[in-house]
Amino acid sequence: MTQPATRRAVLTTGAGALALGCVGCGSSGTGGGSSAPASPSGKAASPAPSGTATASPSGKQASPAGRELARTADIPEGGGKIFPSEKVVVTQPKKGEFKAFSAICTHEGCTVSKVMNGTIDCPCHGSRFHIADGSVAQGPAARPLPPKSIKVEENSVRLV
Repeated sequence: MTQPATRRAVLTTGAGALALGCVGCGSSGTGGGSSAPASPSGKAASPAPSGTATASPSGKQASPAGRELARTADIPEGGGKIFPSEKVVVTQPKKGEFKAFSAICTHEGCTVSKVMNGTIDCPCHGSRFHIADGSVAQGPAARPLPPKSIKVEENSVRLV
């Protein structure tokens, strides 16, 4: 008869598997190994110089100021836009004023689904949050949406 797995056994086994999976991931500085990833040609790829814009997986340009989420014209005045993959909602409460908040409802962790009539709305239980500061406009959520850091440069809204 086998014994049920204990928490300690599960954690120990998981840590061992993680350590085993990382063998060969880095270099010890000896043996002439390179820590640069190999390119499709098999040669080590050189990292981009610091401060240089590079293409992100979405094809948009990344810069030291952060990855572009949207153009300012994409965020309606008095409303906002949700970016589900980044878990961010960007609002424009007043012309030229941009705010960003977590798109995860503080009640049960659902992703908010729309921005309208001055609120950010959650589809799960009806919570609503003010677009100006993320505070609760209607429960059951009791806590505001946490702010996120963005930077607006020229006509670009960037997540930092």
